[in-house]
Amino acid sequence: MEDDSRFESFVADRADALLRYGYVLSGNAHDAADLTQEALIRLHRAWPRVRRKQDPEAYTRTIMARLHISVWRRRRREHLFGEVPDAPVRHDLLPSEAEQGLWEALKGLPRKQRTVLVLRYYEDLADEEIARVLGISRGTVRSHASLGLGKLRSALSHDRREAEEGVS
Repeated sequence: MEDDSRFESFVADRADALLRYGYVLSGNAHDAADLTQEALIRLHRAWPRVRRKQDPEAYTRTIMARLHISVWRRRRREHLFGEVPDAPVRHDLLPSEAEQGLWEALKGLPRKQRTVLVLRYYEDLADEEIARVLGISRGTVRSHASLGLGKLRSALSHDRREAEEGVS
C-alpha cells in the first residue's frame, strides 16, 4: 500500500519531465506519450526493487531510451498516419518558438544520432553510460555524436543564413 502511494507520488512529480524527455528522444508528442506510458508501466512492475536500490527517474529514463531504440530497430522507417489525435497536445510541455529551430534540426537527424545527442546533452551522460544504455561501443557513441553535431551545426547555420538573407 505504501509502495503504491510512493509510486503515485513519483508519477505525479516527474511525469511532465519524463514526457519532455520522451519528446526529446522521439521528436513527436504522441510517441513521447507512448514512451512515457510504457516506461511507467514497466517501472511500476519493478517499483519495490527500484525504489530501494536506485534512482527511479534514472531507471525510467533508461527504459525510455531502450524502448525508443527497440522501436526504430524493429521499424527502421517512419509510419505516417492521417488521423486526428484523440486528445489535444499539451503545448506547455513542448519547445518554445525560440527553440523550435533547434528542435526541428534535431528531429531531422537519424534516430541513433539524435538519441546519442539527447543522452549526452539532455541527460548529461558520459560516453561509457550512453554505450551501456544503447548497447553499442564507446567509439560508436562518439561517432554518432560527432556526425550528429556536424549535421546540427550545418542545419542551424543554413537556417541562420536564410534568415539573414530574408531580412536584408
